[in-house]
Amino acid sequence: MREKLVITGMGAVTPVGIGAESYWTGLASGRCGIGEITRIDTASLAVTRAAEVRDFNPKDFLPSRLCADLDVFMQYAFVSAGEALAQSGLDPAGGRTGIVMGTALAGIALTGQTQEDRAVGGAHVSPRFLSKVMGNMTAAQFAILHRITGPSLTLSTACASGGDAVLTAAMLLRGGMADAMVVMAGEAAESPLVIESLVRAGALSKTGSSRPFDKNRDGFVIGEGGGALVLETETHANARGAVILAELLGGACNCDAYHPVSPEPDGLGAAACMRLALSDADLAPGQIGYLNAHGTATLAGDAAEVKAIRAVFGSRPPRISSTKGATGHMMGAGGITELIACVKAVGTGILPPTLGLLEPESDLPFVAETAQRERVCAAMSNALGFGGQNSCLIVGKYGR
Repeated sequence: MREKLVITGMGAVTPVGIGAESYWTGLASGRCGIGEITRIDTASLAVTRAAEVRDFNPKDFLPSRLCADLDVFMQYAFVSAGEALAQSGLDPAGGRTGIVMGTALAGIALTGQTQEDRAVGGAHVSPRFLSKVMGNMTAAQFAILHRITGPSLTLSTACASGGDAVLTAAMLLRGGMADAMVVMAGEAAESPLVIESLVRAGALSKTGSSRPFDKNRDGFVIGEGGGALVLETETHANARGAVILAELLGGACNCDAYHPVSPEPDGLGAAACMRLALSDADLAPGQIGYLNAHGTATLAGDAAEVKAIRAVFGSRPPRISSTKGATGHMMGAGGITELIACVKAVGTGILPPTLGLLEPESDLPFVAETAQRERVCAAMSNALGFGGQNSCLIVGKYGR
């Protein structure tokens, strides 16, 4: 039998709460993090609302030098990973701990702002610029601070990045390359370039409301933040007396191989990914009690995911919600923060609501505007991205 993998620490920086417990309380209570954009000038933009992380001061968590060295997306991931590491009680020094970082757009906002400042005002480019926009530097800086000398990888698979980071960490653990992994993700893509591109692609909500799976949905709302987990082999966690929060039962990733920005209309790739994850976890569809869907509130994306869910679960699907109604679409970070929601659902029996879901387009058993209580032994999280990137993870109660 293969080695079990367990989660011993979690961290989050989100639009509905800073810290994993605050994030979970925000989700479960129906807090919405969407509001007017404050970080950039939106006067010339068609969209003026997003889910920002409010009241975040990096100096509350990080040394002043690091605050200057890290871009915002890095700060979110860094603070989340610090929280997860502290909760786990893991001493990462010694060579058998590694890091996997996930981000979809890395430092794209800083890149755009720096180019504009240089073109308009002739500002000098900071010597820190390159190290602040490169995706891998988050993991590198975290490794330097904590003396983590094991594998260090950074993934960018669009909005599946967070989920794929967890899968990559699992592969490294099962391959014997590490005993413990810090898995982190961060996103801060509020940029006129990004917003205008997504508006022209028809992906963003012009009303500024996130309504996953609703008949009146009109696109997603940009979110930002970070998430992190500490993932270990069961043997390593038990040997050091760690408190185990949940077990990573299985997971999978694949590709639609269909279109750069549109999902395969029948959800064939997503359905195949969910089936692969179930097989990896050695579970039947009926053993999944809760599904945190990708559910971005785009017309094509939600419709394809509904078809995928029906194809996999048939007439007996689990309870389903999309937490993007509260957090917006956190892109690369969402794959981890939404997995944290699954861990909490398994641990508490509380299923977080789908804010904005007033008129469901299908009769799937959605958890709509209010949280529900239901005993859950295993939960599934979908993260689906541009390029047809599909990631699916399953967590369950440890020792269930």
